[in-house]
Amino acid sequence: MKQYFYSIFLLLSLMALPQIISAQRTISGRVTDSETGEALIGATVQVVGTSNGAVADLDGNYRVGLPEGATQIRFSYSGYTEQVLTIGASNVLDAALKPGQLLSELVVIGYGSVKKEDVTGALLTVSPESFNKGAINAPQELIVGKVAGVQVTPSADPGGGGVIRIRGGSSLSASNDPLVVIDGVPIDNNGPAGSRNPLNILNPNDIATFTVLKDASATAIYGSRASNGVILITTKKGALGTGLGVSYAGNVSFSNTLNQVDVLSAADYRTLINTRFADGHPARALLGDANTDWQSEIYQQGVGQDHSLAVSGSTGMLPYRFSMGYTNRNGVLKTDQFERYSGAINLSPGFFDNTLQVNLNIKQMVDKNRFANRGAIGAAVAFDPTQPVYDAESGADYGGLLYLAAEQRQRQPDYHCHSQSTGFTQLAR
Repeated sequence: MKQYFYSIFLLLSLMALPQIISAQRTISGRVTDSETGEALIGATVQVVGTSNGAVADLDGNYRVGLPEGATQIRFSYSGYTEQVLTIGASNVLDAALKPGQLLSELVVIGYGSVKKEDVTGALLTVSPESFNKGAINAPQELIVGKVAGVQVTPSADPGGGGVIRIRGGSSLSASNDPLVVIDGVPIDNNGPAGSRNPLNILNPNDIATFTVLKDASATAIYGSRASNGVILITTKKGALGTGLGVSYAGNVSFSNTLNQVDVLSAADYRTLINTRFADGHPARALLGDANTDWQSEIYQQGVGQDHSLAVSGSTGMLPYRFSMGYTNRNGVLKTDQFERYSGAINLSPGFFDNTLQVNLNIKQMVDKNRFANRGAIGAAVAFDPTQPVYDAESGADYGGLLYLAAEQRQRQPDYHCHSQSTGFTQLAR
């Protein structure tokens, strides 16, 4: 009887032995680089279809348990092509991974595009995420303090261009301005006649990137015009495969003078004249009865507004972007005004499986400027504070130079400069 039970137990044990062996099977091996044979430390090893996995050690070795029914193991490593191997009868399975296809970073330059590592010049790109925020007066203010070796001195004028210096150019006779290239098209640094800033043809909200070429190798691309460096500006485009998108950006800003020159008040000026000159002297006879703060008369609170609306997306194989903007700014010096209407159309279709790319950019700008008399700033410091701003009897302003008091401005026509160099000059009698 005992022999009978022993026989049954032995038979059942022999029948379950394959399942026990398969459940306890362990696969081991080594993961290496197919070209150099070096171990890939930390390579990921995973049994396909299960959660079982392992990580290669310092020598590239691994060990992983193989559940029942599993037939493949996946090997992967950052920068290498993934490999899936079928498990055979052997419990040792080595993997040699091939380096993946790495994409080279390209830089668009004057005569085409090259790999970034092939560019010998010093360059730096500033993207919208790094642009300066707030009420931007002109496009170059977006990169103030953002590029090493590039000095951008903003202008206080509404819509003014300021000064851009790369590598500290300081020629006494030649221009020190860098060459500006917008979407591959170099622009004249002088800009359209009557414009304050050549970059005013761009709405700052349409700019995608600023790339600065700082060293002398830029002259090999653009010639002698690039002797003071190059600023490459690219504008925003639509993206293929995106739906309709609408964006709006706007701001309202206020500006004031921080300080004024400390000058004598009318009472102090009378005291000085009476102390320095005796009775009957002509200087005393020239004193007036008014109490005028000439600096307050020429300055005002500057108010500005900026609005930009853009529509972008794609229709079939045609990415598009349309934008329009409006800017109106008054300077802190009275009669100083800048107004701009801008519009842009950007179409960037691709043909023959995107091997042929066409970019169509159309930009339109209407720039209206009213230039204030900068001489009034110095005159306001030197003018007699005892004189009135406007003499009702003679119908003339004091000295015939300031022409900035509110009463006088209401009596004179408004002057604008629209794409021409006929600026506004204060009247003098």
